[in-house]
Amino acid sequence: MELSKNYIPAEVENKWSSVWKSKKYFNSKPDNRTPFTVVIPPPNVTGVLHMGHTLNETVQDILIRRARMSGFNACWVPGSDHASIATEAKVVQMLKDKGIDKGKLSREEFLKYAFEWKEKYGGIIYNQIERLGCSVDWERVSFTMDDHYYKAVIKTFIDLFNKGLIYRGARMINWDPAAKTALSDEEVEHKDVQGTLYYVKYLLKEDPSKYVVVATSRPETIMGDVAVCVNPNDERYVFLKGKQLIVPLVNRVVPVIFDDYIDISFGTGALKVTPAHDINDYNLGIKHNLQVIDTLNEDGSLSEAAQVFVGLDRFVAREKVVVQLKQEGLLTKEETYSTRLGYSQRSGVVVEPRISTQWFLKMQELAEPALKSVVDGDIQIHPGDKFLATYRHWLENVKDWCISRQLWWGQQIPAWYDEQGNVFVATTEQEAKRQKLKKEGENTDDESTLDHLALSVKLTQDQDVLDTWFSSWLWPIEVFNGISQPNNEAFKYYYPTSVLVTGQDIIFFWVARMVMAGMEYENEIPFKDVYFTGMVRDKQGRKMSKSLGNSPDLLNLIDTYGADAVRFGIMISSPAGNDLLFDEASLEQGRNFNNKLWNALKLLKMWEAKIEAATTSEAENNFAVKWFENRLEQVKKEAEQLHGQFRLSEGLKSIYSLVWDDFCSWYLEWIKPAFGQNIDKTIYEKTIFFFEELLQLLHPYMPFITEEIYHLLREQLDDLCIKQFSPVQPFDQTVLTHGDLLKNIVTNIRDVRNKNNVKPKESIQLYIQTENRNVFHIFQSILKKQINAESIDFVEESVNGTVIVTIEKDKFFIALNQQIDTEALKSGLLNDLEYQKNFLQNVLKKLNNERFVQNAKPEIVAIERKKQLDAEARIKTIEDSLSDL
Repeated sequence: MELSKNYIPAEVENKWSSVWKSKKYFNSKPDNRTPFTVVIPPPNVTGVLHMGHTLNETVQDILIRRARMSGFNACWVPGSDHASIATEAKVVQMLKDKGIDKGKLSREEFLKYAFEWKEKYGGIIYNQIERLGCSVDWERVSFTMDDHYYKAVIKTFIDLFNKGLIYRGARMINWDPAAKTALSDEEVEHKDVQGTLYYVKYLLKEDPSKYVVVATSRPETIMGDVAVCVNPNDERYVFLKGKQLIVPLVNRVVPVIFDDYIDISFGTGALKVTPAHDINDYNLGIKHNLQVIDTLNEDGSLSEAAQVFVGLDRFVAREKVVVQLKQEGLLTKEETYSTRLGYSQRSGVVVEPRISTQWFLKMQELAEPALKSVVDGDIQIHPGDKFLATYRHWLENVKDWCISRQLWWGQQIPAWYDEQGNVFVATTEQEAKRQKLKKEGENTDDESTLDHLALSVKLTQDQDVLDTWFSSWLWPIEVFNGISQPNNEAFKYYYPTSVLVTGQDIIFFWVARMVMAGMEYENEIPFKDVYFTGMVRDKQGRKMSKSLGNSPDLLNLIDTYGADAVRFGIMISSPAGNDLLFDEASLEQGRNFNNKLWNALKLLKMWEAKIEAATTSEAENNFAVKWFENRLEQVKKEAEQLHGQFRLSEGLKSIYSLVWDDFCSWYLEWIKPAFGQNIDKTIYEKTIFFFEELLQLLHPYMPFITEEIYHLLREQLDDLCIKQFSPVQPFDQTVLTHGDLLKNIVTNIRDVRNKNNVKPKESIQLYIQTENRNVFHIFQSILKKQINAESIDFVEESVNGTVIVTIEKDKFFIALNQQIDTEALKSGLLNDLEYQKNFLQNVLKKLNNERFVQNAKPEIVAIERKKQLDAEARIKTIEDSLSDL
């Protein structure tokens, strides 16, 4: 077949996706092999994959493909998360666009629309995952609202409630006025902002001509004030003992209380106390037995309790309050100050502290084994030096988790209330009714009798749903039905999973909680390794987001560059754990790499028609073949080590250099037959073998093009995606050193030719002054061809009328058959001499540093000493050359 000029990704990707799927290569069932299990961090069904997902999914596919090619039973479970707050907001907006008010729908009607949304966007996400080349097991797709998953979450809630770890109570929580739901502490993102302090007069009841100035950043909450607090050690306010003040705007009479909590130096040293709208005020209120006045509605507007500006949004009300305070002469001044505000990670609005009755999970008892498993090294975090401390700090300071959400989309809390407010936690309403009957003294165990009596019992189910993370913390367990069907065959085989790949931003939300669930329900860690990817940012360093419009569409990128180029581009610039600046130029580099591979294929197919049988054993001993054979094994070992250390970007760079530089730029040139001549059959077959090995090494990173070229090279009995890696063989460092020397000589002599405008077709003569002639005899024929030399001779003395090149202790005299510019030659040698001396100085600086020599690994010190000797040898050779000149 005739090969296209350039590689065309679309045709190849569609073909191999279909082949792999039809042959069920990525489907996994328990067998006698060692499992390698990965569960995909389930993307939210609120839209499409962004570049952060692309990085995450690519990393997982590299790991899973390499495991599959290394003899493991690789199982990668795909799925998605129902994302209660974000998805409900999207569905509500979609209904608004259709003219439908959520408030006029029943819960069941709303859920029908939500599941339609899930089907649409879940399908888009799965299509993106497939287009990217991810080798997931499509027969194991999970969703956090699947029936079995829903039951598992409910079962877990009931179990933890019965253990006394889940409780219900009124607490100060984080409230999202846009989503109209509670948030956990971890769902609040704090940002440094410039705020305004308003200095307000609170008049003394006994003598309105006197007043206390209170500084507040939230004047819209003044109407909820129930006291003013000062420090008992503040001499300015001793006169206020036993006094009362009048709250502006609403004229409420409130006491002055004294507490050493107050910072004398902040503001005026006097604090307005609003227990309903600040956690510290709330704690003061409990301590001093103060009333609570909630002046905000759930949407952030002022409630009837505010008395003034009722119904206005909190920030609109703030402006109105400030205006009225000025009109009444109660505002003394305004000043800007730096503060931190909490924002909802879900809706982006400023979070309100609010007293609310919610469900909470006690975390301390669950946190201890989760912390121990990481500190003891049962779970390895990569890169550990960056994230281990973060993980540890959160677990050592963990707070109870608010797990209820005021939404409809999610697992409805399995709690029922009677008319007296008593709560009954059960799987079904019928079971809850039985609990009530037994609590009231009904002692029969006969279910039919209980069910008959239950007909007259009236219960109401809790309207709230559980936090999304309360379902996803069971992900590694329940994707294998570990909660709903304990100890089933698949769960026992695949759990614990092998590695979790996720973003650093959900280390608290998800990673730590999954460890807690694993230890609580299986007394076993859920994964052995956690690999944290960095954040994907744009060229300006901004986190990619839909609101900024700086995240490219993944499918458009795949259509433009091809899936392999997208995978290459994001991995080549993605050091472990560090943020990466996304630039489409790296995708262009990936596309160029595709074409480099394609051109290598075309060259070999061209040689295929010009093969001749080997007539001597010289082919087997050909230096180029020996050198590349050893270089290949060296990189295979390197890639294996980097893969084991989760340094995947460095692994790709190593393979990329091997393919582009060593194979295409050097090896193929070294074995290339002269014009019009045939290629030796043994060398050709060896080259095909090398190319297959390179394709296999590269396959986990770039699956489509490698599979395609593998089958175009020659007829294959297997597919590359399941071809097993052969064990890494020892390599000969001496051969590699000789190869580096050859490359160095060719590069230097070509540089001389270019600088002196010697055309490629014009030949030169080369004279070599060396103490190691045997080394040069090994690759002399290749060297002669590569530099277009008429002859290569060995000499004992300098050769006049030549350009001198020094490499290590060796000198190369190049006769260009033209006039030599000795001044330019001398200038070049002097520049090289200066460079080498500076280099040597830097090396000696290291070696003279006692701390470096004592603390560095011996092999690192040995490398530096070798650099010293090499530099000293080069300097002597250059100085000799200058002397000869």
